[in-house]
Amino acid sequence: MKRVLLLSTVHPSADPRIVYKIAPALARHYQVFCALPEAEKHVAANSVTMVRLPHFQALLLRILFCHPVVFWKFLRVRPDLVHIFVPELLPLAFIFSLLGSRVIYEVQENLYKKFSIKRYNNAALYRQLFHFFDHAARRRFYCIFTEQAYLQEYINLKHAFALIRNYASIPFIDAHAGNNCNENGSVRFFYSGVISIERSFDVLVAALAKLKTQYPDFRVHLFGPIRVEKKELHRLPGFDDVQNNLIFYGYTDQKKALSYAAGCVAGIALLKPVADYPDSYTTKLFEYMALKLPVITSDFVIYKEIVDKSGCGFCISPYDADALFHSLRLLTENPGLRSEMADNGRKSVEINYNWISEEKSLISFYKEILKSRAPVEF
Repeated sequence: MKRVLLLSTVHPSADPRIVYKIAPALARHYQVFCALPEAEKHVAANSVTMVRLPHFQALLLRILFCHPVVFWKFLRVRPDLVHIFVPELLPLAFIFSLLGSRVIYEVQENLYKKFSIKRYNNAALYRQLFHFFDHAARRRFYCIFTEQAYLQEYINLKHAFALIRNYASIPFIDAHAGNNCNENGSVRFFYSGVISIERSFDVLVAALAKLKTQYPDFRVHLFGPIRVEKKELHRLPGFDDVQNNLIFYGYTDQKKALSYAAGCVAGIALLKPVADYPDSYTTKLFEYMALKLPVITSDFVIYKEIVDKSGCGFCISPYDADALFHSLRLLTENPGLRSEMADNGRKSVEINYNWISEEKSLISFYKEILKSRAPVEF
């Protein structure tokens, strides 16, 4: 069997897209190795061999201490194809290509827009290096894009590319969406994703402060890394009032996190119109719909096309705490509406926004690449 190496120095060892979607899909056709930071070194049940990499938050430390390990792992595996998920690996990818491996460069965000809100690894030198290697990669490697909008930037591609969206894997969600959230009938909400001001955490806190006057015992289960300093948190209007209602779990394997969605009133996924957010779907939107949670998300055009058409929730201004409060209260007080939106969202995912179609495109793209001659142009 052909050997495939899935490779990231940034993504967590239980990244849902890499570990629970792409890896098992490919394992039915290829010998798959998945190298991620702090991954448990073992052969998973789906025949994917996990390869452990060291973890460093600072890019410079990764380059100095993790990238040499990546190269050594590559030499041990000698894959026919390397699929990289972060642009910092592009310099190594050119070496992999020279040594005979085909390379897929997956673009999961528009960094040309995203640099404006990055709080670390954002030095001018890093931007210049990214620009150089990203443009060189367009001439050398095959590309996968997770959003249609990214093709507006990547217009000068030399080789084949594919659009593989990050839709919900219904079998995975159904297998892990249990009932781990039994809190004596209290009102509960679900949040999954990065916790930051750019993702309207300040607006969420202000809305929850209003909600507490009517439902003092509500709970919000928040799964994701916190990108707000502790001092900044306590300066947010209303945070001190609701902090005991907020349960922060940090980044959590989806196999554990999904079970807390059962019985929740809504899934919250608000993003402000900064960087590439208005052009990119938040994966949580599709996951909430698959979990049968009414969604409350931003009033971006691409979001409204899904939510309004499906009738599965509310699209509101990501700056409007009053609108968020009214949406939370309306769903809390109307179980019939909640149930209708939940069913609508689930049906829409089953028909239009599930991983099955994307998996087929992924496998087809891999087959096309591996049967072709490796590109040689630089």
